[in-house]
Amino acid sequence: MSKVSSAPTWRSFPASAAAALGLVLTTAFSYAHAVPAADQPSANQRATAEDHSIRPFPKTHVPREAIEELRRRIAATQWPEKETVADTSQGVPLATMQELARYWATDYDWRKAEAKLNALPQFVTTIDGVDIHFIHVRSKNANALPLIINHGWPGSVLEQTKLIGLLTDPVAHGGKAEDAFDVVIPSMPGYGFSGKPTSTGWGPEHMARAWAELMRRLDYKHYVAQGGDWGAFVVDQMGLQAPAGLLGIHTNMPATVPADVDKALQIGAPAPAGLSAEEKRAYEQLALTFKEVDYARLMGSRPQTLYGIADSPVGLAAWLLDHNDADGQPAAAVVSALNRTTSATGELTRDEILDNITLYWLTNTGVSASRLYWEYKGGFFNAKGVKIPVAVSVFPGEQYQAPRSWTEKAYPNLIYYHRADKGGHFAAWEQPTIFAQELAAAFRPLR
Repeated sequence: MSKVSSAPTWRSFPASAAAALGLVLTTAFSYAHAVPAADQPSANQRATAEDHSIRPFPKTHVPREAIEELRRRIAATQWPEKETVADTSQGVPLATMQELARYWATDYDWRKAEAKLNALPQFVTTIDGVDIHFIHVRSKNANALPLIINHGWPGSVLEQTKLIGLLTDPVAHGGKAEDAFDVVIPSMPGYGFSGKPTSTGWGPEHMARAWAELMRRLDYKHYVAQGGDWGAFVVDQMGLQAPAGLLGIHTNMPATVPADVDKALQIGAPAPAGLSAEEKRAYEQLALTFKEVDYARLMGSRPQTLYGIADSPVGLAAWLLDHNDADGQPAAAVVSALNRTTSATGELTRDEILDNITLYWLTNTGVSASRLYWEYKGGFFNAKGVKIPVAVSVFPGEQYQAPRSWTEKAYPNLIYYHRADKGGHFAAWEQPTIFAQELAAAFRPLR
């Protein structure tokens, strides 16, 4: 096994001034809730006529009527009665949703998000018949390492935009010039501004091939890849496929669970004998996680049934909020963000939560994004057999803290393993400075 690097030693970045975000509606992009989509070409037509070029993605400007319609729908919500428990065991509490809806319909300003996104260089290219939207920011450092970053559900590219300045210009944030990255952040098919697949087959395996093709089209001969949540599945698949040019991957939701442990988890059995204290704690965290993923089971079996999240903004918001982390469901980091109006340290805020939800609403991607759960038929946290260099960051608020013992066996070419001090399931969104430090340290052995 390769030598594992230690934790970052360079001083912490100061607060990032960059915020995430934005969304799009332009002359080239019809408002999903107002304009029917154009007829799609057949598979044969796409195969023969697909344009492989990289095209600029137009500036975003959501029509005023679309924003007014969103507010009207929020105000017209038919609310259920209050939950009959004093906790979140029945779902997102009524008071939480009503307060969020009040702010969303009256005080939230989408134009701020729109402006921030429009300040970033965005592009689109067609891969296997689907338009792939992506942000691409090159560092001024000629020796910058190209990095493709993968988001997950219920997220979007907005999760990673807070990283861009930290990664492309580390010196400006207290880092080292030799840690600079070129950053590529694609929207997954069916998410945000990427196209929606019209046939089956766009699971993590297909996305892994698509991201390798994207990096090839950008003329990167060597690059690295990063992912959390579904992005972690994609980078694991990239590691298994080992496309030419891929030097290594970084994951903040590693798949490390040994086969016997995974089997016990799937049938709800007690933890296998002989686990260390750290391994037993991970087992208990995973057992709890599997009790909190009913949303995943429904999307994995009946995503088309979720008409309510395409028709009701509040229904969509509640569905996206009811994701779990190690500290609760809804995720503790998200719950705390709903009460945070500003952050000097880059922590998640209420507006950033609503930027992401509004993105799903304006692009009508609640259901199309859900189909990814239906597409994937593999295991979740079980070891996949990745042999290329792998770096792992373990965040304390993640759904489980991967033990080093499991990680070393799951990724035999482990080049970095570190437990971060803060951050959770949405680590890049929650703690962008710490996350950027992790990536700089993790990929140093591959430069």
